[in-house]
Amino acid sequence: MVITPSPIVLYSLWGFQGDLPEAITTAATHGFDGLELNLHHPAIRPLDPAAVLDRLADANQQLVLELFTGGDYVPGLAISPEQHLQDLDQQLVRAAAFQPLRVTVLTGSDHWAWSVQQQFWSQVLERVADAPFPVSFETHRSRSFYSPWVMANYLEAFPGLRLTADLSHWCVVAERLMTPALEPIQLMAPRVDHIHARVGHAQGPSVGHPFAPESQAALKAHAACWTLFAQRWSSSRCGPFTITPEFGPDGYLPQLPFTAMPVANLLQINSAMAAWIREGALIT
Repeated sequence: MVITPSPIVLYSLWGFQGDLPEAITTAATHGFDGLELNLHHPAIRPLDPAAVLDRLADANQQLVLELFTGGDYVPGLAISPEQHLQDLDQQLVRAAAFQPLRVTVLTGSDHWAWSVQQQFWSQVLERVADAPFPVSFETHRSRSFYSPWVMANYLEAFPGLRLTADLSHWCVVAERLMTPALEPIQLMAPRVDHIHARVGHAQGPSVGHPFAPESQAALKAHAACWTLFAQRWSSSRCGPFTITPEFGPDGYLPQLPFTAMPVANLLQINSAMAAWIREGALIT
């Protein structure tokens, strides 16, 4: 039996509408070690970074920040690589004031040619090399790492590249479940420092409930990949091993027709996923 490292498990504020004290209380109540949230999230946007740090320290909670460039989570097609870099520069400066445990970044665009990608990523990695926190880049649709089939090119070209793995996006793009048997999963495994633990399926980025019987094949496939990443992280070690259950709204969680009611409760799903991970889901 191989015992993987015990991860730091974060509570995602994606879709959360409350303030920072409520977020901290919710995270602590449901067994999370801290928060993951976008740098522009309303829970921290009006606050001085020192006040955020004080509140987190008082609650013994960690912080992971998420940055995105290009205007939104899906970048504008007219936004140039230079504008993406300017966004990144500004956000890295602001992020440093919060002294996060790590930063995860969504950047680049899926429609750029490989020559543009190469130049862009050379500049990105130069910028984060001296950051005062570990930085990893998410495998996200509409971004440079939108597909498993392009990943080998980036891994070969950029040995210093570190990743945030969200395999649910790749399930949709490739129209199949990701498993450790796939070459891109094996190649990326030593580069993964952070995981977004959402369970996707071949036709969507989120199952209705990961512990429903009909979701078990998808859950098993994702968990096998997460376990591999955890095992390979223990030998490469770039920052702490962190994982965020990231079931969220915005069309990810399926809704009932005519009512737009979600089929499950996000907090319950994310809390159940956190508990499942802590109970040994990443032990083989």
